[in-house]
Amino acid sequence: MTTPPYEQEAADDDGDLTTIRVAQFLPHPPAKVWRALTEPELIAQWMMPGDFRLEVGHRYTMTALPRPNTEFSGTVAAEVLAYETERMLAVRWQDARRPDAADWTITWTLEPEGRGTRLFLVHEGFDPDDPAQLMARKIMGGGWRSSVLDALKAVLAAL
Repeated sequence: MTTPPYEQEAADDDGDLTTIRVAQFLPHPPAKVWRALTEPELIAQWMMPGDFRLEVGHRYTMTALPRPNTEFSGTVAAEVLAYETERMLAVRWQDARRPDAADWTITWTLEPEGRGTRLFLVHEGFDPDDPAQLMARKIMGGGWRSSVLDALKAVLAAL
């Protein structure tokens, strides 16, 4: 029996080079996890600072360190695509200085599990024929699983 991609907490090596999938159990209720995903001051603590607003169609920017090896300028142009309170948030990311270089969708899904939340991340839109995008996928896949989720856990623990 094959383990579904969402159940693979440490890996997403399902052969799909266009997508990163991460699943993580968090010992916090969905309402608390939702706050960390949608309140700008909390987002800045675990991901990147920006002017996020929970409103479909809202366009905002986030800043991070530039990554020349992936051709990332350091500024993300983002847009809220959809949300269901305490259940799902989908956003679009593009490089603000090179919008043609990447067009990604990041979807967070929250499912209650016991006394906590199973958080699913699907980061889609990588071009498997572009070496810079493959490098970005590799770096971001590792980053989502380690530093970003670790920072999110720390923010949740402090709430």
